[in-house]
Amino acid sequence: MSAATSSVETPEQKVDRLNAELRGKSAQDIIRAAVREFGRKITYVSSFGAESAAMLGLIAEVDPGMPIVFIDTGMHFHQTLQYRDTLRDFLKLSDIRTVHPVAEEVKAIDPKGVLNKSDPDACCEVRKVRPLAPALEGFGAWITGRKRFHGGGRANLAVVEFSEGKFKVNPLASWTHEDVEAYFDERKLPRHPMVAEGYPSIGCWPCTVRPEDPNDIRSGRWVGFKKEECGLHLERKDRPRVF
Repeated sequence: MSAATSSVETPEQKVDRLNAELRGKSAQDIIRAAVREFGRKITYVSSFGAESAAMLGLIAEVDPGMPIVFIDTGMHFHQTLQYRDTLRDFLKLSDIRTVHPVAEEVKAIDPKGVLNKSDPDACCEVRKVRPLAPALEGFGAWITGRKRFHGGGRANLAVVEFSEGKFKVNPLASWTHEDVEAYFDERKLPRHPMVAEGYPSIGCWPCTVRPEDPNDIRSGRWVGFKKEECGLHLERKDRPRVF
């Protein structure tokens, strides 16, 4: 598409065009197309959780210098922080950017560090959602590792979306659990150390347990609350008002 044509393309038109172009394409092809479309204006926001190495491995195949954003909430398992460094070295990722919540905000809103017990939405908001906006400044698009098989609001996930002024690219939208496992084996990717302990989905330590339902890998997240997402992928109008 020429520069003149692309300059008048609306975000909605770009989403439609890219989804049409990428229908049925492999995850690698989707990442390559995203890099061609957005250049260095695209990043991957990674949790360095149980399945994160799959996306990071795919990115390393295409562009190991792509910026990777990791939000260190201050409540990650120490194994997750170690895993971040392990994958950085194994995949030769050269631009991992670790960002943190604003300490003064955390102190004001959660001075005792127990907000997750009464209001996990507010805890995620201050520790994870609010740090995302400044981390994405300068980027026009970001890649996520979401997959339809995770269910909930992800069941009808498109490959390309536009939300709150940014394009979101989901190369693994159509992948199954078996696809993830096959890619781990094919690339001989290191596993998050907690996977062997029975944790197929890993977030912050206060809100992560072994899954209650073996058929739902995310059933060990925010147990006891009607909560499926940390909030990073909810539009502001859809997020609970927490403070």
